[in-house]
Amino acid sequence: MPAPTVDELVQLETEVWSALVAGDPEADARMLAEDFLGVYPSGFADREGHVEQVAAGPSVASFELTEPRTLVVADGAVMLAYRAAFRPATPTGPGEPRAMYVSSLWCLRDDRWINVFSQDTPAP
Repeated sequence: MPAPTVDELVQLETEVWSALVAGDPEADARMLAEDFLGVYPSGFADREGHVEQVAAGPSVASFELTEPRTLVVADGAVMLAYRAAFRPATPTGPGEPRAMYVSSLWCLRDDRWINVFSQDTPAP
């Protein structure tokens, strides 16, 4: 299977973000590999930790993904890097705007692309 295009990877990544907006742990888990590793300003997270953030409801109120670029790492492995502008969900509504540079490693497993690794770096 050929490597996905930038637009196809952004669509996959959008599904992850949309699960955070919807507060949908099943949709979030479906996009992440069982051995997923996240590296965030708050520390490390596995798949369970990533999914747990939406178990009680939405963690993101809104988002926009811009400046996407890809790097083919190997056959069946593509890194997507982009800038995410978002507002976290809070009990009183959307929080203050934030931005992160994100890199996500998508790998072809069992004939589908799945997120294996993600790292967030705060952006100005």
